[in-house]
Amino acid sequence: MRRGMAVAAALLAALIGGAMCVPARAAEGLWQIYDQLKARQWVDLTHPFDADIPHWKGFEPMTRKVLYDWDKDGFRAELFCHVGQWGTHVDPPMHFHKGKASADQIPVKQMLLPLVVLDVHEQVARNPDYTLKMSDIRTWEARHGRIPVGAFVAMRTDWAKRWPSQEKMQNVDRDGVAHYPGWSKETLKFLYETRGITASGHETTDTDPGLATTKDDYSLESYILGLGHYQIELLANLDKLPEAGALVSVTWPDIKDGSGFPARVFAILP
Repeated sequence: MRRGMAVAAALLAALIGGAMCVPARAAEGLWQIYDQLKARQWVDLTHPFDADIPHWKGFEPMTRKVLYDWDKDGFRAELFCHVGQWGTHVDPPMHFHKGKASADQIPVKQMLLPLVVLDVHEQVARNPDYTLKMSDIRTWEARHGRIPVGAFVAMRTDWAKRWPSQEKMQNVDRDGVAHYPGWSKETLKFLYETRGITASGHETTDTDPGLATTKDDYSLESYILGLGHYQIELLANLDKLPEAGALVSVTWPDIKDGSGFPARVFAILP
């Protein structure tokens, strides 16, 4: 009977000019995949944000105001004022490069990706100024195979465990020098230009390590965005993920010509 219904649906589609071109069984296939995913463990990789959370050193705290409230108006509505790069957020290419893609121009197909986790939290525990090495990538590929084309690569440092302290996240010494981990040009160039990844993310406020950002050097972030890719900053809960095999969903509001905005990021574990 099911087969007959599918054939009938296909014939009906042909009769009405192909408006219904996918058989019912194909749709059922996606629903079956959803049932499989629903049974997996889902991990939120997003920090909740509020008026005073860790943020880049140049930003003012967010403000939050209740405009309408339940007792007086029967509903609540609030006004939120914050920079685009607030909390766990997306940096689209135009954040650093005029004329490149804004947040609303990033294709939705780039928002569900294979997730690669490069775990360097032990190295960072010994040296907060640690930057990702090619040896870290080689170690991952020796364990799991070649990093897949189109992947989202996250660098796990466990820096997110310092949340919600701005002081601990920035880790500034007596001389005003920030000490927190970051990527390196060599590894980013390999990941984006050789392995062909789609995006990357990290737990700190910056792509570049603290030693560089202290001098207002953001060349690594500029490099990623200049290639036309996006990145996610201030990720959470990377310590709850496997190094390989998970999927990541990365979404944000479709704000026209947006140069950045808070994101909601979660992983589905294998």
